[in-house]
Amino acid sequence: MKQYKIAIVGAGPAGYFTAQALQKAQDDEITFAIDMIERLPTPWGLVRSGVAPDHPKIKTVSKVFEKIAKESGFRLFANVELGKDISLKDLREAYDAVVLATGSTIGRKLGIPGEELSNCISAADFVPWYNAHPDFTNVSVDLDADTAVVIGAGNVAMDIARMLALDPSELEPTDTASYALEIFKASKVRNVYICGRRGPEHAAFTAPELRDLPKLENTDVYIDSDQINQAVIRVDQMGEVEKDLRNNLEAMRLIAEHSKKGVDRKLNINFLAAPKEIKGSGKVEEVVFTINEVKDGKVVATDNTFTIKTGLVVTAIGYDAVEYPGIKIENGRIANIAGHVEHNIYVTGWAKRGPVGVIGTNKSDSSDVVDLIIENLKEPKNSTGVEGLLKSGHEVIDQVGWEKINASEVISGELAGKPRVKEVDWKRLISLGTS
Repeated sequence: MKQYKIAIVGAGPAGYFTAQALQKAQDDEITFAIDMIERLPTPWGLVRSGVAPDHPKIKTVSKVFEKIAKESGFRLFANVELGKDISLKDLREAYDAVVLATGSTIGRKLGIPGEELSNCISAADFVPWYNAHPDFTNVSVDLDADTAVVIGAGNVAMDIARMLALDPSELEPTDTASYALEIFKASKVRNVYICGRRGPEHAAFTAPELRDLPKLENTDVYIDSDQINQAVIRVDQMGEVEKDLRNNLEAMRLIAEHSKKGVDRKLNINFLAAPKEIKGSGKVEEVVFTINEVKDGKVVATDNTFTIKTGLVVTAIGYDAVEYPGIKIENGRIANIAGHVEHNIYVTGWAKRGPVGVIGTNKSDSSDVVDLIIENLKEPKNSTGVEGLLKSGHEVIDQVGWEKINASEVISGELAGKPRVKEVDWKRLISLGTS
């Protein structure tokens, strides 16, 4: 029997599903020793720091991750950073295969005047801020204006808009960061606009996210029914289309027709609105939009514009992958062919395909990459793995250490009536995990 050593860099969904696919691929001939390397002291990636706190069901996938971590041959090395504590070159030499599951964490820019103004914030900063990511506790968020604008038409934009439009009391029983909850409680925001530059038929929202909106107790949601009807006509002319698109448009139509409660908090979803300029004196004061139209299936700009006066702009227009020494970035992703980067280095998840799909999308993606790894395996290497590469005295959070952090957070949560209270101080996390 041959045992191969595999390093997975990144302890998010893509990383864990890669480990699971490797575990399932074991047989009488080959087994895998899996070392998962994570920069943060805590695993789970976007499940911990990306999923909106008011959607706790999505986070239950972490139970699957914990099961994967309990399998023999799996080891966690958290608080270990690629490019700082270890190099890709060293990993490549020490392991039979290295899988980069490092995600996409750099927020894309609009590239318009005024983007540098205070209180124009990227989703890449705003989402981890309210999710208690230790690197984002000091993000400056001012909710002193009555109107907020979220630019983008995907589920991340939807999450952000919902967090801003909810009555903060609805966030009390969630694991929203305590410092963020205090700011939400003092928020003056009552009108939230989601603005997407393309038509409803191009939106990247998923139907379950849309169907949740009319259930909001303290917020009325508005969509222009005329924009939806026009989109349906355009889609009908396209002939056969994906079922998901029909479901999306139907969910939007139901929102447009849903009776309103007449409450103070409003969430408005606007399509064919392309941001042209953000104006303000040192701080965001208004956004100028170009009105677009769809002609022959293409989105084109008109000469018409409109303005929304606002004190906050959050941009949610996608993410790019982080660059590491030894890899190349193309179109915001790690350059790869079907998941193969070079030599024995592979990539999976958002770092491979870009920030598209839901958490479950990573499952099939990782499985395909594992098939490719197995196909390319040669004779197993004889090396100690990551522990032989780290400096003496480096504090590693292993699976047992993570379980200590996890238990501490869950106990704190029970006392506060929440699923958990996340620890946000890096030194305290390491102290909890190495005690």
